[in-house]
Amino acid sequence: MKPTLLSAVCALGLLSSMVIAQGQGPARRSSITGDVTIHENFESKVLGNKRSVRVYLPPQYKAEPNRKFPVLYMHDGQNCFDGMTSYIPNEEWRADEAAESLIKAGLIEPIIIVAIDNGGAARGDEFLPTKVGPGANAYGGKAPLYTQFVTDEVMPWVNKTYRTLTGPRNTALMGSSFGGVITCFMGMKRPDLFGKLAIMSPSVWVDNRVLLKMVPAEDNRPNKDRPLVWVDMGTREGAQGVKDARDLVDAYASAGWKEGKNLWFYLDGYAEHNERAWASRMDTVLRLFFPKK
Repeated sequence: MKPTLLSAVCALGLLSSMVIAQGQGPARRSSITGDVTIHENFESKVLGNKRSVRVYLPPQYKAEPNRKFPVLYMHDGQNCFDGMTSYIPNEEWRADEAAESLIKAGLIEPIIIVAIDNGGAARGDEFLPTKVGPGANAYGGKAPLYTQFVTDEVMPWVNKTYRTLTGPRNTALMGSSFGGVITCFMGMKRPDLFGKLAIMSPSVWVDNRVLLKMVPAEDNRPNKDRPLVWVDMGTREGAQGVKDARDLVDAYASAGWKEGKNLWFYLDGYAEHNERAWASRMDTVLRLFFPKK
């Protein structure tokens, strides 16, 4: 497949944890809102590396000590809460701001957000299910191991450390670009754990659109047992990116998902492939996944 605008931008995401050269770009500033704890050097025996895990707690967590909360797991944790660590200086998902404001306004249920840092140079390896690229420069193929890392190492630790509601109805996944690929992959592999999938600006192009082939041709589960699936794309991410995202939605629909009930596609006019665009869609996804009861 010929490279596209979206594929070129996504490939740059492999460097998402590297520091932008000194003296370039605006000065970084902290932008954390609310109660966020950074657990550094979280070790993975499955992947053989370490990373930070960042945890946002809602205002009710301390105020209601007997209460448990649903959990949103996010990939590329460096980009989720803080302009000090985001790939583009001061351009982050504002997940903490979105959750804090919606919770305080009574528009969503209080939630815990667990933002898992990516593996730096290993990001492409961990997020993609198959190899991409030529020969020795190929990357990808470790998505099953990354899935195991999250399900067998991160989630048990989170459930032991924090007061969480478990099960697919209380557990969501969110990621963009390659993070959208791993979100889709993990949702298909572990529907027993993840019942809400936010697949944002997914890199459907990888490996000749192998992701489309991974969606089951038919799924006989009742609609109430299917994960909720949100897919989006910005119009400035390229015509092929828009088509790929729509084709992913169509694959889910062909397997039995129903648009408007447990499947949504949002085309974001003039939105680009960056954290600012994904931040602008956070409120909508949080209100869809965690509506106030």
